[in-house]
Amino acid sequence: MNIKNEVLGRMYIVLIVFVLAAIFIFSKVLGVVVLEGDRWRKLGKSSYVSHKDVAAERGNVYAEDRSLLATSLPFFEIRFDTKADGLTDELFNEHVDSLAYCLSTFVNTDYTVGGMKHYLEESRAAGKRYLLISKRATYGEMVKMSNFPLFRRGKYGGGFIALKTPKRERPFGMLAYRTIGYVNSRTKLGLEGKYDKVLHGKTGKRLMQKINGGIWIPVNDLTEVEPISGNDIVTTIDVDIQDITQKALIRSLEHHNAKKGVAIVMDVKTGAIRAMSNISKTDKGWWEMYNDAIGTAIEPGSTFKLATVMALLEDGYVDLQDTVSVEHGRTTFYDKVMVDATSKTATLDSITLRRAFEVSSNVGIAKLAYDHYHGQDRKGRIKVKRFLKRLKQFNLHLPTGIDLDGEPHPYIKDPNDASDNWSGTTLPWMSTGYELLQTPLQLLSFYNAVANDGRMMKPYLVSEIDMIDGEKKIIKPTVVRKHIASKATIRKAKLLLEGVVKNGTAHDLYTKKYDFAGKTGTTQINYKKKNKKTEYRASFVGYFPAENPKYSCIIVITDPKQNGFYGGTVAGPVFREIADKVHSLKLDLQVAINEKPKPRLKSFYLPNQSVGKTEDVKKILAYLELPVKQKSFGKMTVIRPKADTVWMLRRKIKKNIIPSIKGMGLRDALDVLENMGLTVEHKGMGKVVAQSIKEGTKAKGQTIKIVLK
Repeated sequence: MNIKNEVLGRMYIVLIVFVLAAIFIFSKVLGVVVLEGDRWRKLGKSSYVSHKDVAAERGNVYAEDRSLLATSLPFFEIRFDTKADGLTDELFNEHVDSLAYCLSTFVNTDYTVGGMKHYLEESRAAGKRYLLISKRATYGEMVKMSNFPLFRRGKYGGGFIALKTPKRERPFGMLAYRTIGYVNSRTKLGLEGKYDKVLHGKTGKRLMQKINGGIWIPVNDLTEVEPISGNDIVTTIDVDIQDITQKALIRSLEHHNAKKGVAIVMDVKTGAIRAMSNISKTDKGWWEMYNDAIGTAIEPGSTFKLATVMALLEDGYVDLQDTVSVEHGRTTFYDKVMVDATSKTATLDSITLRRAFEVSSNVGIAKLAYDHYHGQDRKGRIKVKRFLKRLKQFNLHLPTGIDLDGEPHPYIKDPNDASDNWSGTTLPWMSTGYELLQTPLQLLSFYNAVANDGRMMKPYLVSEIDMIDGEKKIIKPTVVRKHIASKATIRKAKLLLEGVVKNGTAHDLYTKKYDFAGKTGTTQINYKKKNKKTEYRASFVGYFPAENPKYSCIIVITDPKQNGFYGGTVAGPVFREIADKVHSLKLDLQVAINEKPKPRLKSFYLPNQSVGKTEDVKKILAYLELPVKQKSFGKMTVIRPKADTVWMLRRKIKKNIIPSIKGMGLRDALDVLENMGLTVEHKGMGKVVAQSIKEGTKAKGQTIKIVLK
């Protein structure tokens, strides 16, 4: 019995120990699963091996002619696993000298061969499995390195790791930089941001292994799920026009020491944006910092007067030849004084509407708007609402809807909205482009509609999406409004804009090569801030050629500090430079000589009063086969027509007596005068029309000045 009890006691003790151990283990398991479960599950997911994203190759961004504006180039991050499974000490020691020579000679020349060898040996001894060899190797460099000693054995045999890291490149540098935009972990901007889903492609998967130091390396050289490259987009940007526009804008900003500038060129018929440039002054020079063309609403100033006049014309209140009192360029609305920036109205009591627009009279335009839209009509209706209705008819209250993010709504005050602070002076100032906000693109869209005979087009930047599977999605032009105004109003608006260039504030920009139309604007920026130096914004918006508009263009330059500040002298020349170069560049703007109408000659006449050497005159007249009567046998001849015959008369040249040289060309005049010992100063081209010393004066070595025309 004693033995039996002793055995049972021992068994109970063992059983109790097992039960206690089980309870302890169960409690630990329960703690891990319940209390620390989330922590260990997260750790499990991040440890050892995991599928990691592999970025797809981003689609290309093309210009209108398929020039590359943005593309992804393949670059490689080259790493060395010094503890690769197949890399034995024997192999490493056998090839380390050759590998060190190749790396120090072709990859990192900061190292000597000996220094590179020591670095590799030291890294292997430290067990480094992800040693950086090259951060950004090209495809060719990667292929070359993959054939280096040891590396040619691959990932497992030689520790060679090549990770593809596509890099976004822009072949044209800053050209349309802000319009094209970019995408990073925090920001999506421009076309790259707007069309990110199109360009991005489909991300792939690769099995990665976590090693010491929290570094992830690929388990094998192949991805588990191959990434699919992104689609391409074709923009409406014309590289040549964009280059012309950007350079012209920068030249003006430098010349006027301005803060920043905007320039947009649009295709009149379609609304396609051919160029968009936003240049700002930075500490490092000129750069595209922000897309002000689309994202910044400003007070347009005098360029808005076209909308005011068109509203008056649409309502039948005025016509181009109607007169308006300008009060010598100065008037008062309630307690505020309005003045004209032009001196052309300073001596005038009244001028026509057409002239008021051409010289950009604030007083004239504001008084017309105030006279017809202020107060109430006979039925008690607020008349200014009719003005606001016309602005909405012109679509000036809505954004353009361009295919870029960040476009704000225009701001036009409403007399029924208390937050708009409508006052008695709002209407006259609004009529001249103040107390309202428009982006440069929104204003250009309005002018473009005028150029397009009243049809308003939606501005757009992408014309085509090329799918990776070969399909194409064509984006066609969109009509926003078929008619923003009547044909009569549009025709008169065009006449006004052409008059600004031919007779008004942009007269200095006029050229005989082609006609263009537009409106200048000079806006005070900080007029509400007292005791501050006045800053200005110069603008010009218009289109060319005037008779058959192909392109519309707006220029806005902020805070020019030197060489003028008016729209006609700061922004206008940029428009003219762009128009000149585009007109010369584009063949579709040229008219073939045989397509032009034959010129009508005002009269038929024979050459008269020309003077030259007798022998030269005889040769020319013989070549022209003209009937000639020669009464001159001297050195010089005067040509005079009589009836249908040319007479050659003698021009006497006396020794040391200054003759009349009028009618001579420069060569003959110099021959005659210099042979008399005279010093000749000449100005102009053509034939001599004036001489500083009278004929008959004795030649004594004087200096004679002659004018040719």
